[in-house]
Amino acid sequence: MTDNIVPSPPATPAPEGNLPRDKELVLRVIPMPADVNANGDIFGGWVMAQVDLAGSVIPARRMGGRFATVAVNQFLFKQPVKVGDLLSFFATLVRVGNTSITVQVEVWAERQRPHYQCVKVTEATLTYVAIDEQGRPRPVPRPPQTAAENNATA
Repeated sequence: MTDNIVPSPPATPAPEGNLPRDKELVLRVIPMPADVNANGDIFGGWVMAQVDLAGSVIPARRMGGRFATVAVNQFLFKQPVKVGDLLSFFATLVRVGNTSITVQVEVWAERQRPHYQCVKVTEATLTYVAIDEQGRPRPVPRPPQTAAENNATA
């Protein structure tokens, strides 16, 4: 039996418009019709949940265990999100405290209709606290020092 496999044409890279290049891409998602509000735009609570997930990527890597969202310090809806937008979530570490990490999240929408457009739709700042098995705050682990840092402190 001969397989009639037709190779896919080479993928055309998507235009990247004004997507940030100095921030870490932590999540991409396309909102669907089930996520709309009464106005036909994507429900703000759905966007907030996605921002919390995206923001938690940095503490998940850094905290070495359980953590919880303790504050939404700022949340701005700059433009409505539409069904079918390709949302890109970028996260930046803002601050590391004794028991907490603060992260800034930017959400950018790539829109194809009626022509390609890339716009920032949401930005937020969230704080996550490291917790132990009993749910009490615990210290955020510090990254190991490099040899150069060790020599500088000696």
